[in-house]
Amino acid sequence: MSSPSPFVVHNDACRAILGEGPTLELLAEKSYPFAHEAGVFIASRNELFITSNRIHDSGGGQRVQITKVHLNNASASDAVACEEISVPIPMANGGINYKDGIIICAQGSMDVPSGLYYLSIEPPYSTKLLKSDFHGRPFNSVNDVVIHSDGTIWFTDPIYGYEQGYRPAPRLPNQVYRFNPVDGSIRAMADGFGRPNGICFSPDEKVVYVTDTDWIHGDGTTDDTRPSSIYAFDVVLYHGQPFLTNRRLFAMADSAIPDGIKCDLNGNVYSGCGDGVNIWSPGGELLGRILVEGGVANFCFGRNGEIFLLNENRLWRARLKGNVKGALLGI
Repeated sequence: MSSPSPFVVHNDACRAILGEGPTLELLAEKSYPFAHEAGVFIASRNELFITSNRIHDSGGGQRVQITKVHLNNASASDAVACEEISVPIPMANGGINYKDGIIICAQGSMDVPSGLYYLSIEPPYSTKLLKSDFHGRPFNSVNDVVIHSDGTIWFTDPIYGYEQGYRPAPRLPNQVYRFNPVDGSIRAMADGFGRPNGICFSPDEKVVYVTDTDWIHGDGTTDDTRPSSIYAFDVVLYHGQPFLTNRRLFAMADSAIPDGIKCDLNGNVYSGCGDGVNIWSPGGELLGRILVEGGVANFCFGRNGEIFLLNENRLWRARLKGNVKGALLGI
């Protein structure tokens, strides 16, 4: 008896995304949750940077491991090589391609600030802190990040680090920010979240999507009446500056939370949820799912329909229709 397909179609429009024969293959598996967040594909090197979930040391401390995955185009039977790298980025989380390297969100520690770090992708993997405060008030636990075509850096800052015991008491609300690395300006762009988490732009950058993962708090408690939702905002200009308007509920994840979020070039919205990756149309209709036992926190697009799924102890690669391309890299 054949096992059920991991690809679930809710709307026929999903078939144009999945193609004739989508596949899901296990690329790597480890004894610890090495595949949790970030998911940054470096096309020129065929490499993937990922961050682990929290690792508890024997002395009671907590840390996050960054791994560089050396990919290949072979079959799933050929394991990929995973290189653990050591850099001074405290409790690394989300990440994104930036110039010749990566921006990594550092959730911080009790004595090292949370913020945005630049990470080079070649040894010795140098780092530089770009921003750690809102006009002197330290960020809580910067979680995820996206880059606008104008060069500004947009990111979310929930209070998970404090709730998980490795950050001081919060001094800022749960908000979305915009940082301009050219002039150093920082603006709060959206508030009113329980726990803002994933963030991405639509391909035309007219819409920002933000996931609210308030369903689960840092201590592990959950509440089905709290948001596990994706909100959409219109990006509009007033007096030459961007504002987020027309906040609306775009979608709700029925399984756990929508965490990492990305768009393809057609504007479809993908998010890592408690049952895998869910796919919505630009109009908010659930099109389909890629089911992965244990769920997916984050993911990223590779080339020509590839998606790399971060499933804690496992790293998977889904292959969809070849003309499906992620909006971030357009490949």
